[in-house]
Amino acid sequence: MKTRLPRTIGPALFIEAAPLPKAQPFPFSANDTFTDEEHAMAQHVYIADIAQHAGEEVTLKGWLHNRSSKGKLHFLQVRDGTGVIQCVVFKGDVSEEVFHRADHLPQETSLTVTGTVREDKRSPIGFEIGVKDLEVVAEPVQEYPIGHKDHGVNFLMENRHLWIRSPRQAAILRIRHTIVKAIRDYFDDHGFTLFDAPILTPAACEGTSTLFKVPYFDLGSAYLTQSGQLYGEAGAMALGKIYVFGPTFRAEKSKTRRHLTEFWMVEPEVAYMDLNGDMDLMEDFVVTIVGKVLAKHENELKNVLERDVEVLKRIQKPFPRITYAEAIERIKATGHDIKWGDDIGGDEETILANQFDRPVLMHHFPAEMKAFYFKKDPENAGLALGCDMLAPEGYGEIIGGGERETDFEKLKKAMDENGLTEDAMGWYLDLRRYGSVPHSGFGLGIERTVSWLCGLHHVRETIPFARMMERVTP
Repeated sequence: MKTRLPRTIGPALFIEAAPLPKAQPFPFSANDTFTDEEHAMAQHVYIADIAQHAGEEVTLKGWLHNRSSKGKLHFLQVRDGTGVIQCVVFKGDVSEEVFHRADHLPQETSLTVTGTVREDKRSPIGFEIGVKDLEVVAEPVQEYPIGHKDHGVNFLMENRHLWIRSPRQAAILRIRHTIVKAIRDYFDDHGFTLFDAPILTPAACEGTSTLFKVPYFDLGSAYLTQSGQLYGEAGAMALGKIYVFGPTFRAEKSKTRRHLTEFWMVEPEVAYMDLNGDMDLMEDFVVTIVGKVLAKHENELKNVLERDVEVLKRIQKPFPRITYAEAIERIKATGHDIKWGDDIGGDEETILANQFDRPVLMHHFPAEMKAFYFKKDPENAGLALGCDMLAPEGYGEIIGGGERETDFEKLKKAMDENGLTEDAMGWYLDLRRYGSVPHSGFGLGIERTVSWLCGLHHVRETIPFARMMERVTP
């Protein structure tokens, strides 16, 4: 076997150039085959697809995550973005230079490995590679900052661009992708239309205290959106069933483990749907997402994230439904000092959610606790037809929503009381002027959902680059 070893010219590291593969049409797939004139190149596969190639000779292209040695064996933990696999270098199977080189590669060396896929029941993924050849693409020019030891959170966040390479962080981001795809698939499969709401808005959806204000040419100021819901209501009046999906921003001065200043939300809105229909939709939606995550990532959840998947397997319909008043009584019964009209914060949410083995739907809140656009209960004007979904295990609110006010005069009065002018919000009143109908919707926070399903302590790990009060880099 032949390997191309790096040669040093001055302080820089260069790699002997290899013949480029023939041009391939995009997109490449895990089954694309590349050829090299120097030897018959094995099929390039991804670790995620390795089970399909048992007994075959394949080539992996990735990075060295870790290595160890034992006598005539070197064990290379190679990652390629889809997973990590052990590549075993036996002295009798490779050239002397390959065997020597394999024992001296630093962490995060980029390389290609060719070998035979072998079943191994001890492996977390059930397979390993018996190495026949390896080729170094590039060695790090200095020691990799995130070694295999404990690091502080601040250090890891400063090096987030590198931290996401770790198996744990990569698994979280893959699960995030599956959640996002499951969301889009659910709404697409149920006849919803994606409706893109603006990120720059003229006014607040739920008050101005938590808005990021930006100058906007000669028109004064605009605000980064804190919700696409109001625009989603316009979409529902035009298209029946829509969902808004995008980034949202809250200038909330909170440093809790559940808060980010920039996060993603999906917000469906449906014409001719009441609060009960809204809760039915929330329930079915969440059960579907959890099921798809388990179907694709159960192994990663258990072996990489050490998540108790049995807890997630209990997420089945129906979910318990309780009123705000019932919630207050349940919390009081635990000895907590709370009364009607008090906000149910993070601690109280945890007390309540721990009484159930699946998400709980809490509805019919005091009207003053909810935003201006919520419809009041026709039988009790002091209650708003809102609903929050609380995730179990202390993960708190993952969904907030409810039925919207449809009466023009009532909505206008609520807007006036909240300082929202017709100059900025007249278009929203138009939705009630022209063919107003009952309609409902909700917003699900992606990061809180990722945190819950992955069993994470803090939402900072749920998004590639977290934005918080104290952090806007990298």
